[in-house]
Amino acid sequence: MMIVIFALVVTATGLFAVRTVRRALYWRQHRAETIRPWMTVPYVAHSYRVPPQVLYQALAIPHPPHDRRPLKQIAHEQNLPVEQIIQTLERAIVEFQKTNLPAAPAAPAPGRSP
Repeated sequence: MMIVIFALVVTATGLFAVRTVRRALYWRQHRAETIRPWMTVPYVAHSYRVPPQVLYQALAIPHPPHDRRPLKQIAHEQNLPVEQIIQTLERAIVEFQKTNLPAAPAAPAPGRSP
């Protein structure tokens, strides 16, 4: 009986570990994806490393918590074509990236090893 319980625990642990690794690999590979109508604002924000508030502000809508509406639904609610929503997000991303460049790594001091 104990062997069966142990096997179930090991199996469950393995499944959770595999799921965690798959999610980590997924997000590591999905950077700056082409924006599609099925995506949500938080998904786009994560993909482009932009705070979601920036994108919600560009769309002139309040930042609702846990918003999982796809862009096509937001476009429908605003009576706009989804292409216009996507273009607005793309402009906001470019503007954010222009003003929020990642800091360059500091150069090592002369005569010192890193």
